[in-house]
Amino acid sequence: MGKTQVNCPNCEKQFEEGFQFCPHCGQKAKDDLTLGVLFYNTISNYFSFDARFFKSFIPLMIQPGYLARRFVEGKRLLYLHPAQMYLFISVVFFFLFSFIARQTTQSVDEAMKRELERSKTVIDSLRNKPLDSAQIAQIMQPLEANKEKLGLKDKEFKELDSIIKQEATKESKMNTNFSFSRSEIDSLIDAGASEDEIYKAMGMDDDDGYFTRRLYAQALKFFKNRSGGSILQAFYDNIPIAMFILLPIFAFILKLLYYRKGRFAHHLVFSFYFFSFLFTVFSVLMLCNFIWDNFPGWIMTLVMLSTFFYLFIAVKRFYGQGWFLSFFKSSVATFVFLMFVIPFAAGIMALMALLTY
Repeated sequence: MGKTQVNCPNCEKQFEEGFQFCPHCGQKAKDDLTLGVLFYNTISNYFSFDARFFKSFIPLMIQPGYLARRFVEGKRLLYLHPAQMYLFISVVFFFLFSFIARQTTQSVDEAMKRELERSKTVIDSLRNKPLDSAQIAQIMQPLEANKEKLGLKDKEFKELDSIIKQEATKESKMNTNFSFSRSEIDSLIDAGASEDEIYKAMGMDDDDGYFTRRLYAQALKFFKNRSGGSILQAFYDNIPIAMFILLPIFAFILKLLYYRKGRFAHHLVFSFYFFSFLFTVFSVLMLCNFIWDNFPGWIMTLVMLSTFFYLFIAVKRFYGQGWFLSFFKSSVATFVFLMFVIPFAAGIMALMALLTY
């Protein structure tokens, strides 16, 4: 007589009634959802993550390359998954970074507002107060006294005097153009003019392409808001997305340097752990700046330099090459990433911020 078969409520496959867990998916055979079961599963899952995190965090900070090597060797349940660790630490980092970003954008907006008010005051004073005859005479006096040294004949000196007097009776062309453009656009905006009319006043041609038109649209948006902080905030918002691209690029650089040392996934595991370490260090530095006024710059410099030596030791332990080759390749990876990848990415992010803020 065959044993009774039951259906798994999770995967819906059959198994013998005596099993406590489904042999196909692992779910408990009789797992009635009660309040106790709900809280037990929640707490057990939390402490499981918590235990693996702290078991992984200490080696991450004091044993460079250890976690990556153990993970590649197959020890994958003892420690937190590299992608999971990177995601958790990066969330903490960008949470702290958001406070710095907010302060910076506010400072930029305030500084820009002061500068715009100052420049407007200067331009208005130059426009409204042309040079009078006494000021013109004061300018011409040293020229007349030294006209022979300057090689000016009487006729040329009179022509110069006439030109200065004519220019003094009207607005300075350079200042007028700048002020006129701004006041013209302000008046068009106040009058409710269409964006096409404002674009023409700004100098856009009808045959300009999409990219140029987009730049004019963003320039008009900036002109209306007068907020440089919004552009900076858009740049900051792109950093988390950029890191998901930069991290695989760093892994690809390691793949090129160690093309015989495992698959690309192995280099990606190493990069996840290394960037987790970097974000941890940066988070600690931000906390120190929050707590400690006038945080010593030399300490920050030493800590930043220590990240390179961390990479050097991690590379030595993970890839198993000699000290010289490990130092050389870690130096090459750092140089290429900092001198080429980061500036290029920053330029793309700045352009995207300008086009999308």
